[in-house]
Formats: sequence, C-alpha cells, structure tokens
Amino acid sequence: MNKINYQKELDKIISGIDESTPPRLLLHACCAPCSSYVLEYLSNYFDITLYFYNPNISPESEFEKRFQELKRLVTELPVKNEIKLIKGVYRYEDFLDIARGYEDAPEGGERCFRCYRLRLEKAAELARDEGFDWFCTTLSISPLKNSQKINEIGIEAAEKFGVKWLPSDFKKKEGYKRSIELSREYNLYRQNYCGCVYSRVDKEIEVE
Repeated sequence: MNKINYQKELDKIISGIDESTPPRLLLHACCAPCSSYVLEYLSNYFDITLYFYNPNISPESEFEKRFQELKRLVTELPVKNEIKLIKGVYRYEDFLDIARGYEDAPEGGERCFRCYRLRLEKAAELARDEGFDWFCTTLSISPLKNSQKINEIGIEAAEKFGVKWLPSDFKKKEGYKRSIELSREYNLYRQNYCGCVYSRVDKEIEVE
C-alpha cells in the first residue's frame, strides 16, 4: 500500500486559503513542544483554537504541568492570528477503558492507535458542536508517531461527526527540528515519555 504524502495534501489546502478571512481550525494539542512549530506554521493561515484533551497522560500532575506550559507558550509565541485555548476534561478512566486488553501492546502499536482515536473523535465532536471549519492534531510532528495512521483515524473521525479533517505530517519541512529549536528558545518543558503510564514504564526500562 502506497503511503500518502499528507504534507502535500495540506499544501494544496493552504494554497486555496484567503488569508484575509482565515478559516477556523480546532487543533488538538498534546504538549507545548509539539505545538510550537505547528502554531508558528498554521497561524499564518488559520484562526486557531487549541484543544488540550489528553486523558492518557499520567499522573494528573503531569497533565496539569503540560497544560500550563502550553498556556505559557500561547501567551509568548508571536503569531499572526491570536490563539485561543480550551482545556479538555481530565478523565483518566476514559484512557484506561480504551487501553484495556492492550496493556502489553508495544509502544506505537494498537494501544496507541486506540488512544489517537479517543482524542481525535473527541476533537471532531467539539469541532462539529462549535462549528469549526477544520480540525487537526499536533501528533504527527513526532518521528515516533505513525502519521499515516493518525491521518486515517482523523479522516474516519471527520466522517463520523460530519466535519473536515485537515491532513498533516508536521515532521515534514523539518518541522520536528524547528520544534526542538523553539523548545530551546522558549525553555519549554520537554517530557521524555509520550504521556501514558505504559510509555513511562517503557522509558524507565530503556534508561535502565
């Protein structure tokens, strides 16, 4: 199966945007470092509302720490169009429900795909309810994330809730490299695990 270049798909959409009337984008955000480049890039074309919905993050103090860092980034990052921020409800049991039976799945496998779906469907639902033109996620900026799967799930969520998915692969165009630079420039807290208890344990085992 041929892989789709989702960055080229995004380029096509952006080329048709009238920057004087930017469309409204609901952008699911996982953390400040991953959001940095994506905001710098997309804020030139969209009226962005960030949606921090990540019930996978454990413990709750880590969830709060990442949200506060994202909030700080939004206030400090110079962007063309103002960024709004929504904090999603933290219900760790929602993540445990979708992870049940997949606790031993390898990092980057089916458990992660179910986690993508949990977050993207919630974002799609909010995008529908609030009348956003598009929705998207920052997740594809990570070299450790499966951008093909993220986009497939995003497309399915868009169809389910009747909204438009903005295709992306933000690691392209050296997006991940730029996120590292911005993280250093703004002294952003950069966690060493994805967020869930399983990724944290994997990272601790790796360190040992």
